[in-house]
Amino acid sequence: MTVKSDLEFKPESLTKTAILEGQAAGTAFRERLATGRILPLIGIYDVFSAKLAAERFEGVFCSGFSYAASAYGLPDIGFANWHDVQEFATRVRHAVPHTHMLVDIDDGFGDQVIASRLVRNLEMLGTSAVMLEDQKRPRKCGHFEGKVLLPVEEYLIKLEHVLKARRTLVVLARTDETDYGKAVERVQAYEAAGADAVLIEGIKSLDWASGLAKRVKCPIVVNQLHSGKSPNWSLDELSDAGVRVVLYSTPCLFAAQQAVESYLDGLATTARLPSTGTATLDSCLGVLNREGCR
Repeated sequence: MTVKSDLEFKPESLTKTAILEGQAAGTAFRERLATGRILPLIGIYDVFSAKLAAERFEGVFCSGFSYAASAYGLPDIGFANWHDVQEFATRVRHAVPHTHMLVDIDDGFGDQVIASRLVRNLEMLGTSAVMLEDQKRPRKCGHFEGKVLLPVEEYLIKLEHVLKARRTLVVLARTDETDYGKAVERVQAYEAAGADAVLIEGIKSLDWASGLAKRVKCPIVVNQLHSGKSPNWSLDELSDAGVRVVLYSTPCLFAAQQAVESYLDGLATTARLPSTGTATLDSCLGVLNREGCR
């Protein structure tokens, strides 16, 4: 039976939850996962896009790809550091205090000491969950070619330190292994170590997702982005395959790029402010003056 989601935008149906501070954020996220309803998390690139997403969805995803593009104008090649991500997550949490928030911490930005310290800090500021990947540096976006993975034993050392450092915060273990059989073995080992959810990056088939759901007990996560390695599945299709969390990594960034380019092309062509394809001063101030709705 299909498990319906709350994807459709119905502003009148969005009700405020408690302010998600400290360990309360992880607890609330666990309770949401326990409902069994599929949960879309919207990738954001700055605080403004976070406010827009929070008015329409239950959760946001502090995407490493989107942050690197917004903060540095660089592709996701590992340039951002732990302090960047912590500061970004802090600003987002202050702007959307009622919204579930998953933070991409790449490979933990170093060894297990750095990774576990960062996770402790993120939990204190009200992060709901973190995603820790098993790439070896130099790391890069999961949908790029040429990734190198840590040996399972080395990743498990880092994962176990992160799990010991947190209290209620949810830890999502991600593998970038491209061979499906080996990827399943990896996420099974990560679940056995205590990971709360698992993700195989760049999954190419719903059969792979449904097969994985039969092999692990924890929630299955799938990442979706335009022109990425995974097909563009609907939430119902993903839910029927056993997926419980969907990351939309780059919708705000990609939509902003298209909109800005189109608007500026119009300005360059007409030599005046275009009358379409833009928000207004009042509508922008309306967003800025509203607290994150969830």
